[in-house]
Amino acid sequence: MNEQRSAAGAAATEQAAAVAVPEAVSALGGAAGPARPGGRRAALAPVSLVVAGGLSVQFGSAVAVLLMPRAGALGVVTLRLAVAALVLMAVCRPNLRGYARADWGTVLAFGVAMGGMNTLFYQAVDRIPLGAAVTLEVLGPLALSVIASRRLINLVWAGLALGGVVLLSGGGFDRLDPVGAAYALGAGAMWATYIVFSARTGRRFPQADGLALALVVAALLSLPLGVLESGSKLLVPSTLGLGAVVALLSSVLPYTLELMALRRLPAPTFAILMSLEPAIAATAGFLILDQALSATDALAIALVIGASMGAVRSQVRVGKSRDHA
Repeated sequence: MNEQRSAAGAAATEQAAAVAVPEAVSALGGAAGPARPGGRRAALAPVSLVVAGGLSVQFGSAVAVLLMPRAGALGVVTLRLAVAALVLMAVCRPNLRGYARADWGTVLAFGVAMGGMNTLFYQAVDRIPLGAAVTLEVLGPLALSVIASRRLINLVWAGLALGGVVLLSGGGFDRLDPVGAAYALGAGAMWATYIVFSARTGRRFPQADGLALALVVAALLSLPLGVLESGSKLLVPSTLGLGAVVALLSSVLPYTLELMALRRLPAPTFAILMSLEPAIAATAGFLILDQALSATDALAIALVIGASMGAVRSQVRVGKSRDHA
């Protein structure tokens, strides 16, 4: 995001435009401008990077589900966050001097949100299909967009998303496992919090330094939980290897691809593309975990994706109208 704004309304608009945009937006300190000239291939290149990042994240989550019988859900979270933190700290080598207490408070809150989001999400996918978990999780950023925008049209998108959730639950979350559904909704709430503090961290720390430091916080918070659940199982070489794969697929690789894409892709366009993640997750669940979707489930996911895209596009139009005013 750009420089910190004084008006609360402008901050709310910024957060709404960041729906479904992970910390890569803040790592750059703002959205890039339009794609550089160079024809259709140049225009499609950043889009391809975003899609590749989404595929990496969701297929990494599918691998994490396969790892859970060995390391447990909390153990997988610990391995993912720890390896990702080590890699990004080695790459970024953030400077630890020259920051105020408020800066460290922001990165601490970002790390707590990141750790909570991952912990709750992996608890969810341990109980319900991957596609359903991501669909419920994306309701958090969608709710942030609706609340921040304060526009009637977004009530339509909220209603569309609610219809998708009702279809997905079959009229009651007992079909999905209510505990798993609750974890996914909690992960969505943490995702919304994560977006807010991601933007604030990006304004206070250069490049991806804030992200690397927040990952350290998240890894340290998850470490006791992972050790308590899995203990020495985390040190088995094959488990460590798969944990590293999950970290690379779900964190390091997608963050890098998204950073590259955002140099040439506006953040709102990025957000719309990220709204496709429930569909990518459902595909990964089908191909790797043999989690087949019914026609009703597919329709439910499509409704939530449509609602997310509509909310972002509505917010983009508002931003453009204000710019021209």
